[in-house]
Amino acid sequence: MVMHARSGGDIEVMGLMLGKIVGQTMVVLDAFALPVEGSETKVNAQQESYEYMVQYLERSQAVGRREHVIGWYHSHPGYGCWLSGIDVSTQRLNQKYQDPFLAVVIDPKRTMSAGKVDLGAFRAFPEEQQPSSNVGADSDEIQNVPLHKIEDFGVHSSKYYSLDVGYFKSSLDKQLLERLWRKHWISTISQSPLITNSGYITQKMVEIADKVSYCGKDGKKSASLEQVLRESDAIADEITQGHRSNRLKAKLFTEA
Repeated sequence: MVMHARSGGDIEVMGLMLGKIVGQTMVVLDAFALPVEGSETKVNAQQESYEYMVQYLERSQAVGRREHVIGWYHSHPGYGCWLSGIDVSTQRLNQKYQDPFLAVVIDPKRTMSAGKVDLGAFRAFPEEQQPSSNVGADSDEIQNVPLHKIEDFGVHSSKYYSLDVGYFKSSLDKQLLERLWRKHWISTISQSPLITNSGYITQKMVEIADKVSYCGKDGKKSASLEQVLRESDAIADEITQGHRSNRLKAKLFTEA
């Protein structure tokens, strides 16, 4: 899913997840991309995508795969893991007709910058259910939301809730990862995160400056100083980690 999200660049991409339910846990075992037309702000499945989905599932069942569709995923390149108004509507529709169903959002740019997968899993509250004021999406996620999307985040953040996410790998996954590492370890070590992620870091600095200009102002686009400081600390930590990585590589491979 992360590789698919990265392939989209600044354009949102979308796919479906296959898996099973074990007790109270939704276990995702596989995923496949959908041929959708996305933009830098939204992604919607069209008729072609639904036809592709049906054909994929029919062929999977024909070869003996028992996993069912248990959710959908899409990317938010550079602006955090949360659900927009369209995402909430899509998730509610899926939960209504094919529950249990899961929504996953991936930020490929922050994944590359932080060096770890930035992923969120969500479920929507039913329309007839009014959650309490202290239940809903994680308000700390606003620190990753650009100024022009804060309003959309704030309006819909109480309509869904986040889920705990865990990762596991099978013996086959371990073998595949080992082969990939043996093939790409040189390029991985030689890359500098400060250069690779320079565009994303610059973008985040601009967004922080915009948010500072709105601090203390009334309106849905305003952000608190505390939230801006947390976002600044996160970017500073990533830059510091990049410098440490470069110094470590210099000591290991260039200094006598």
